[in-house]
Amino acid sequence: MATVKVSDDTFASEVLESDIPVVVDFWAEWCGPCKQIGPSLEELSEELDGKVKIVKVNVDENPNAPAQFGVRSIPALFMFKGGEVASAKIGAAPKAALANWISEEA
Repeated sequence: MATVKVSDDTFASEVLESDIPVVVDFWAEWCGPCKQIGPSLEELSEELDGKVKIVKVNVDENPNAPAQFGVRSIPALFMFKGGEVASAKIGAAPKAALANWISEEA
């Protein structure tokens, strides 16, 4: 399953009410490091299909969710479990590091 675009309107249903852990990538079109990790997150989304859901929130188009969770810099990755933030990772990282973080937290 590819990453899912989530808006302020769909954040609760896609993230907070999910039955499986969700990684939220808070990003923006102008953010170079965000674009660097995008392909890795797409690949991980396919590899972890059914175990972890990976979603993307464009912070310019959807300011409410990032503000609610105190996002101050991007890329910001938040792991949600049971509707709560379980972990957060700020900044770009190689695919292997992202995979390790997700598997440790999920």
